[in-house]
Amino acid sequence: MRLESELLLIRVDGSSSSGTGHFMRCLALAQAWRKTGSVVFAVAQCTPALEERVRGEGFEVRKLPVEPGTRGDEQATTSLALQAGAIWVVVDGYQFGADYQRAIKSAGLRLLFFDDYGHADYYCADLVINQNSGADAGTYTRREPYTRLLLGSRYVLLRSEFLTWQDWRRETPTVARRVLVTLGGSDPSNVTGKVVKALRMVEDVEGVVVVGGSNPHWSSLKADRRKLATAFELVVDPKNMPELMARADIAITAAGATLWEMAFMGLPSLVILLADNQRINAEFAKRTGLGIYLGWHKDVNPQRVAGALTAFAHDRQRREVISEELRKMVDGQGAMRVVGAMLDGIAPTYPRHYGKWSSGCSHT
Repeated sequence: MRLESELLLIRVDGSSSSGTGHFMRCLALAQAWRKTGSVVFAVAQCTPALEERVRGEGFEVRKLPVEPGTRGDEQATTSLALQAGAIWVVVDGYQFGADYQRAIKSAGLRLLFFDDYGHADYYCADLVINQNSGADAGTYTRREPYTRLLLGSRYVLLRSEFLTWQDWRRETPTVARRVLVTLGGSDPSNVTGKVVKALRMVEDVEGVVVVGGSNPHWSSLKADRRKLATAFELVVDPKNMPELMARADIAITAAGATLWEMAFMGLPSLVILLADNQRINAEFAKRTGLGIYLGWHKDVNPQRVAGALTAFAHDRQRREVISEELRKMVDGQGAMRVVGAMLDGIAPTYPRHYGKWSSGCSHT
């Protein structure tokens, strides 16, 4: 059976101010949708690195000459979706609210809306996805009767490069020495710089510091690498992120979507809050102990990071327990569950022949 149209239109932005997390999870969804049809990314703001990444995956990028989240944006996205014959529109970003959803739905289009903390005052999308473990239906009481919620870590979207590590198991060393630092694709406050200074204070560690192509502090980080006695590897926009996570014993990370990638890889981490929209994840890590929460980035100094890193590195039992619990949270099938929910909304009898397809998605 074939659908009369199989195009997925994804409206998302990525810049030094908005970060890359929205883009990366949309890329994971696009990879999962590839088995169904084609994908077009509609962007108003996009770094060259992100555009290259998306085009390198074989997806089309359409640039919209609009201010993100405005009425002009609504009209341009709706017009593009209708002209292209999109079967679904996906919208991801805090600049998109209730009015944006209404504009898409008023055009008769199906809409999947990403949300992390209830930033819109009303929801009329067909599907709303919040992949945070603390996601609660009570956040979305103001929604249309037909709006379905996909909530929790069952719906964590992982890019395809992670899925080859499905059956890999981590070994926990007595003392952790290999440290992965990844604090978002842009990191405008240069929290990475603080962490790099912390590495100098810790004996016998091997650091790998990951930065995005949109990081404005790239030059200063390179200079730090030359100055510091503790050597570390500086990696820009890696395509082998799962491999870097597998090699590491501990991570130092922001409380964004990368936390769920690390959960899949069983990588225990020190967590720093970089933005208000990460508070749900940060509070979850703090409450459950599935991450060593260091606090708001402005309150975190190199001495604090170094002390926490040293203590965690020497606590093998704690790291091992955390690693095992993390692996239980994310099974790698979230993107296919989301695609399954989208196809159920189009044709309930659509055949399930995509390998590890999850039937019986739990919708609220």
